[in-house]
Amino acid sequence: MEPPSPSAAAAAPTTCNRKKRKSVATTTHKDAKRLKTVQGGEETPECGRSSRSPRISVLLSHLQQPITLNELTELLHYAALGRTGGIKQPSWCRLLHQKRIKAVNVVIVEGLTQSHFYKHYLTLQHLRTNYTTRVTFNPTTSDLASGIFSSEVPKSEALRQSQSSQIHKALRSHPVITKFGTHMRGLTAYVLPQEEMIKRHFPVKGMPGFEEFVCTDSVDCVTDSSPLYGLDCEMCLTEKGYELTRVSVVDSDGSCVLDELVKPQNRILDYLTRFSGITAAMLRSITTTLRDVQVKLKTLLPSDAVLVGHSLNNDLMALKLIHQHVIDTSLLYRREFGQRFKLKVLTETVLKRKIQTEEKKGHNPIEDALAALELAQYFIKTGPRQVVELHLEELWGYTLVEEPDCAPTPSHRFADILQTLGRSVAFLGKRSDVKLDVSNQMWHNSDKEVLASFRRQTKCPFLSVLQFSSSSDYLKRCIPAEEQQYQRVCANLRDMCVVFAGPFPAGFSEREVRQLFRCCGAVRKIKMLNSAVRVHAEVEFELLEGAVLAIKTLNGLKMQGQSIKVQRPVYESMLDLDLTLDALMGDSLNASHLYAVKLNPSMADCIHISAKVNGHTLDAKGSTTINGTRLQHTATKSKLSEETVRDTFAHFGTVERVVLPAKPGKHARHAHIKFESSEGKHVALTSPEHLQKESYLVCPSLTPPHLPSWAAMTTRVTTVDPDEERSHMHISSQDQEMDLMMRKLDRRLRKLFRSLPDGTLSVVVLLGRTSAHGHIPGLCLMEVKQTT
Repeated sequence: MEPPSPSAAAAAPTTCNRKKRKSVATTTHKDAKRLKTVQGGEETPECGRSSRSPRISVLLSHLQQPITLNELTELLHYAALGRTGGIKQPSWCRLLHQKRIKAVNVVIVEGLTQSHFYKHYLTLQHLRTNYTTRVTFNPTTSDLASGIFSSEVPKSEALRQSQSSQIHKALRSHPVITKFGTHMRGLTAYVLPQEEMIKRHFPVKGMPGFEEFVCTDSVDCVTDSSPLYGLDCEMCLTEKGYELTRVSVVDSDGSCVLDELVKPQNRILDYLTRFSGITAAMLRSITTTLRDVQVKLKTLLPSDAVLVGHSLNNDLMALKLIHQHVIDTSLLYRREFGQRFKLKVLTETVLKRKIQTEEKKGHNPIEDALAALELAQYFIKTGPRQVVELHLEELWGYTLVEEPDCAPTPSHRFADILQTLGRSVAFLGKRSDVKLDVSNQMWHNSDKEVLASFRRQTKCPFLSVLQFSSSSDYLKRCIPAEEQQYQRVCANLRDMCVVFAGPFPAGFSEREVRQLFRCCGAVRKIKMLNSAVRVHAEVEFELLEGAVLAIKTLNGLKMQGQSIKVQRPVYESMLDLDLTLDALMGDSLNASHLYAVKLNPSMADCIHISAKVNGHTLDAKGSTTINGTRLQHTATKSKLSEETVRDTFAHFGTVERVVLPAKPGKHARHAHIKFESSEGKHVALTSPEHLQKESYLVCPSLTPPHLPSWAAMTTRVTTVDPDEERSHMHISSQDQEMDLMMRKLDRRLRKLFRSLPDGTLSVVVLLGRTSAHGHIPGLCLMEVKQTT
């Protein structure tokens, strides 16, 4: 029986003439090019990180393009096999110094979306601070683990030769072949010799500690025709340790010849029902003792009987029985480094039937004894070489296909290749049909158990995939409220881009509101709020920065002699918005990024003078009157180009790149600027007078660069019930439960990350969701763990 981290010093901007600035801009542009990696990467080494350390970055051209399983496996293949394995750099990202990657760890978090991450951004402190690369993930399959393990690695001659060599070597040095050779032999070849029984902790006559054990009447030698008997026992935990509660024996034909419940001698502390199936009720009327069972076994077993079991030493210790001739199936189907297959794994793989299933309450010792017997009979009849070749892929992770020239053809499945090259793979999560040999799977019922099991391993697998299901289980329990819960998440994220403005002059139209507020950023939607007396508007921006600039620059603007107020919505669910925005501002992804809007001259004068001059007004025709001077702010349009942006902002520091998002056929109105360091960003933010002269509004970047629009995450997939339309303004008990669950998830992911070896590529995938209305994107976070 088997044993049950931005701050930079402020630097005053230097003054320089136009000619000098152009020279600086040209120089910095060249510097920026040099900063890019040889193959198109865009990230420079982080402070404190060795230039030779592995690091990952997403190519600028792919930064805002969602990835799928195909792109993810591109990265995993390259990380694991590299150029020496004939694998090219991924098409969408760059992994530098791949040869220094020591392991690959993927965590799949089911049920959560990209929207959940940013809704609970403050709570997920580990994920937002320790993973410096993020990209949107589209859930094209619900079985991501299988997709990873069974993904086809591109064929290459270098990889083929390496695999073939490893397969031949593996066959020659296979633990089964090394122990038993390649020829078919009788059962006596597999009976454990006494010295190995002692080494494997079997009870042996004459050895200390076994003086009170009962010996069976065995002959000195057995033959290849000696009868096999399958044996299995169940135990419970008593005051004195583990004691026998049930014993089952089957003969060579598979017939049950003994099945007895046994009353332990000492007080029972734990019936171990989950494993043994034994309950208090089952033993209440039992009077059979250990001694009784020993006598029955001595009478039952012929003198030349060979006992067969799986980890049989445990059963004989429970029986306090010494038997001279034994075959242990856990030692027949041998693994590397002394590891053993579980009985259920061998039975399912070799005998093609399932035992010890979740539906059954505990193990069935008759079933287990029969499985061990049949495994031994199969091994003896088939022979060690055939056993290895027939089950090489399923049990030991290699693929062997015999071609006409008898040369082995390697598999191109990712997991098979790694195992062929001697690199371990593992899956930890709930039991499912993952396309990986079951011997490399560890099934657990909770995220807590998955984490604990992974951390218990003495050596981290080269490729490990962990599946966290608690979030998904919780959301499923919310059905039919699951969809409503997601809509609340979207509504909360949307409110972060919303401002309320007014009062406006009577008759002020939606078009005029849009013309006014688009100076701060792209406006997604406007809802006019007309009361009996005054006109207000709810303005929703595409980006968080638009709302921030609107409050900063338009609040207090006078229109026809009356000031308008621009403010955030005041909801219970928005009370921590300032903390969230501060955290987004300090996000490592935004550390050196700046958001800028180019104003047309009239609007720039109106906004910038508003802070100094009283009595300026904006009429309903869309023109500005300041001290009697009329300025048409809609007559000219501000145009942005990468050259003009670089020319302006290179004054503050080296500009690494400029992104000008614009809809097809339209001019860009705002820019995302990335400096070489956060100091350039800081200098720009503390130089308002210079930027005012150039008609720019700026603020720190808030929207993570992988998102083309913050509002894109808030798109509703269903029509919301009017009665539920405003429910997101309050914090519900479900919101609190969800936040607590997110906190636990983040804590577990932090513990997992800390347990990974340095040089591990760590990938966390929030899987996203697929509903009747389409795919809801997830999020992929990536980092190479470095020495801390």
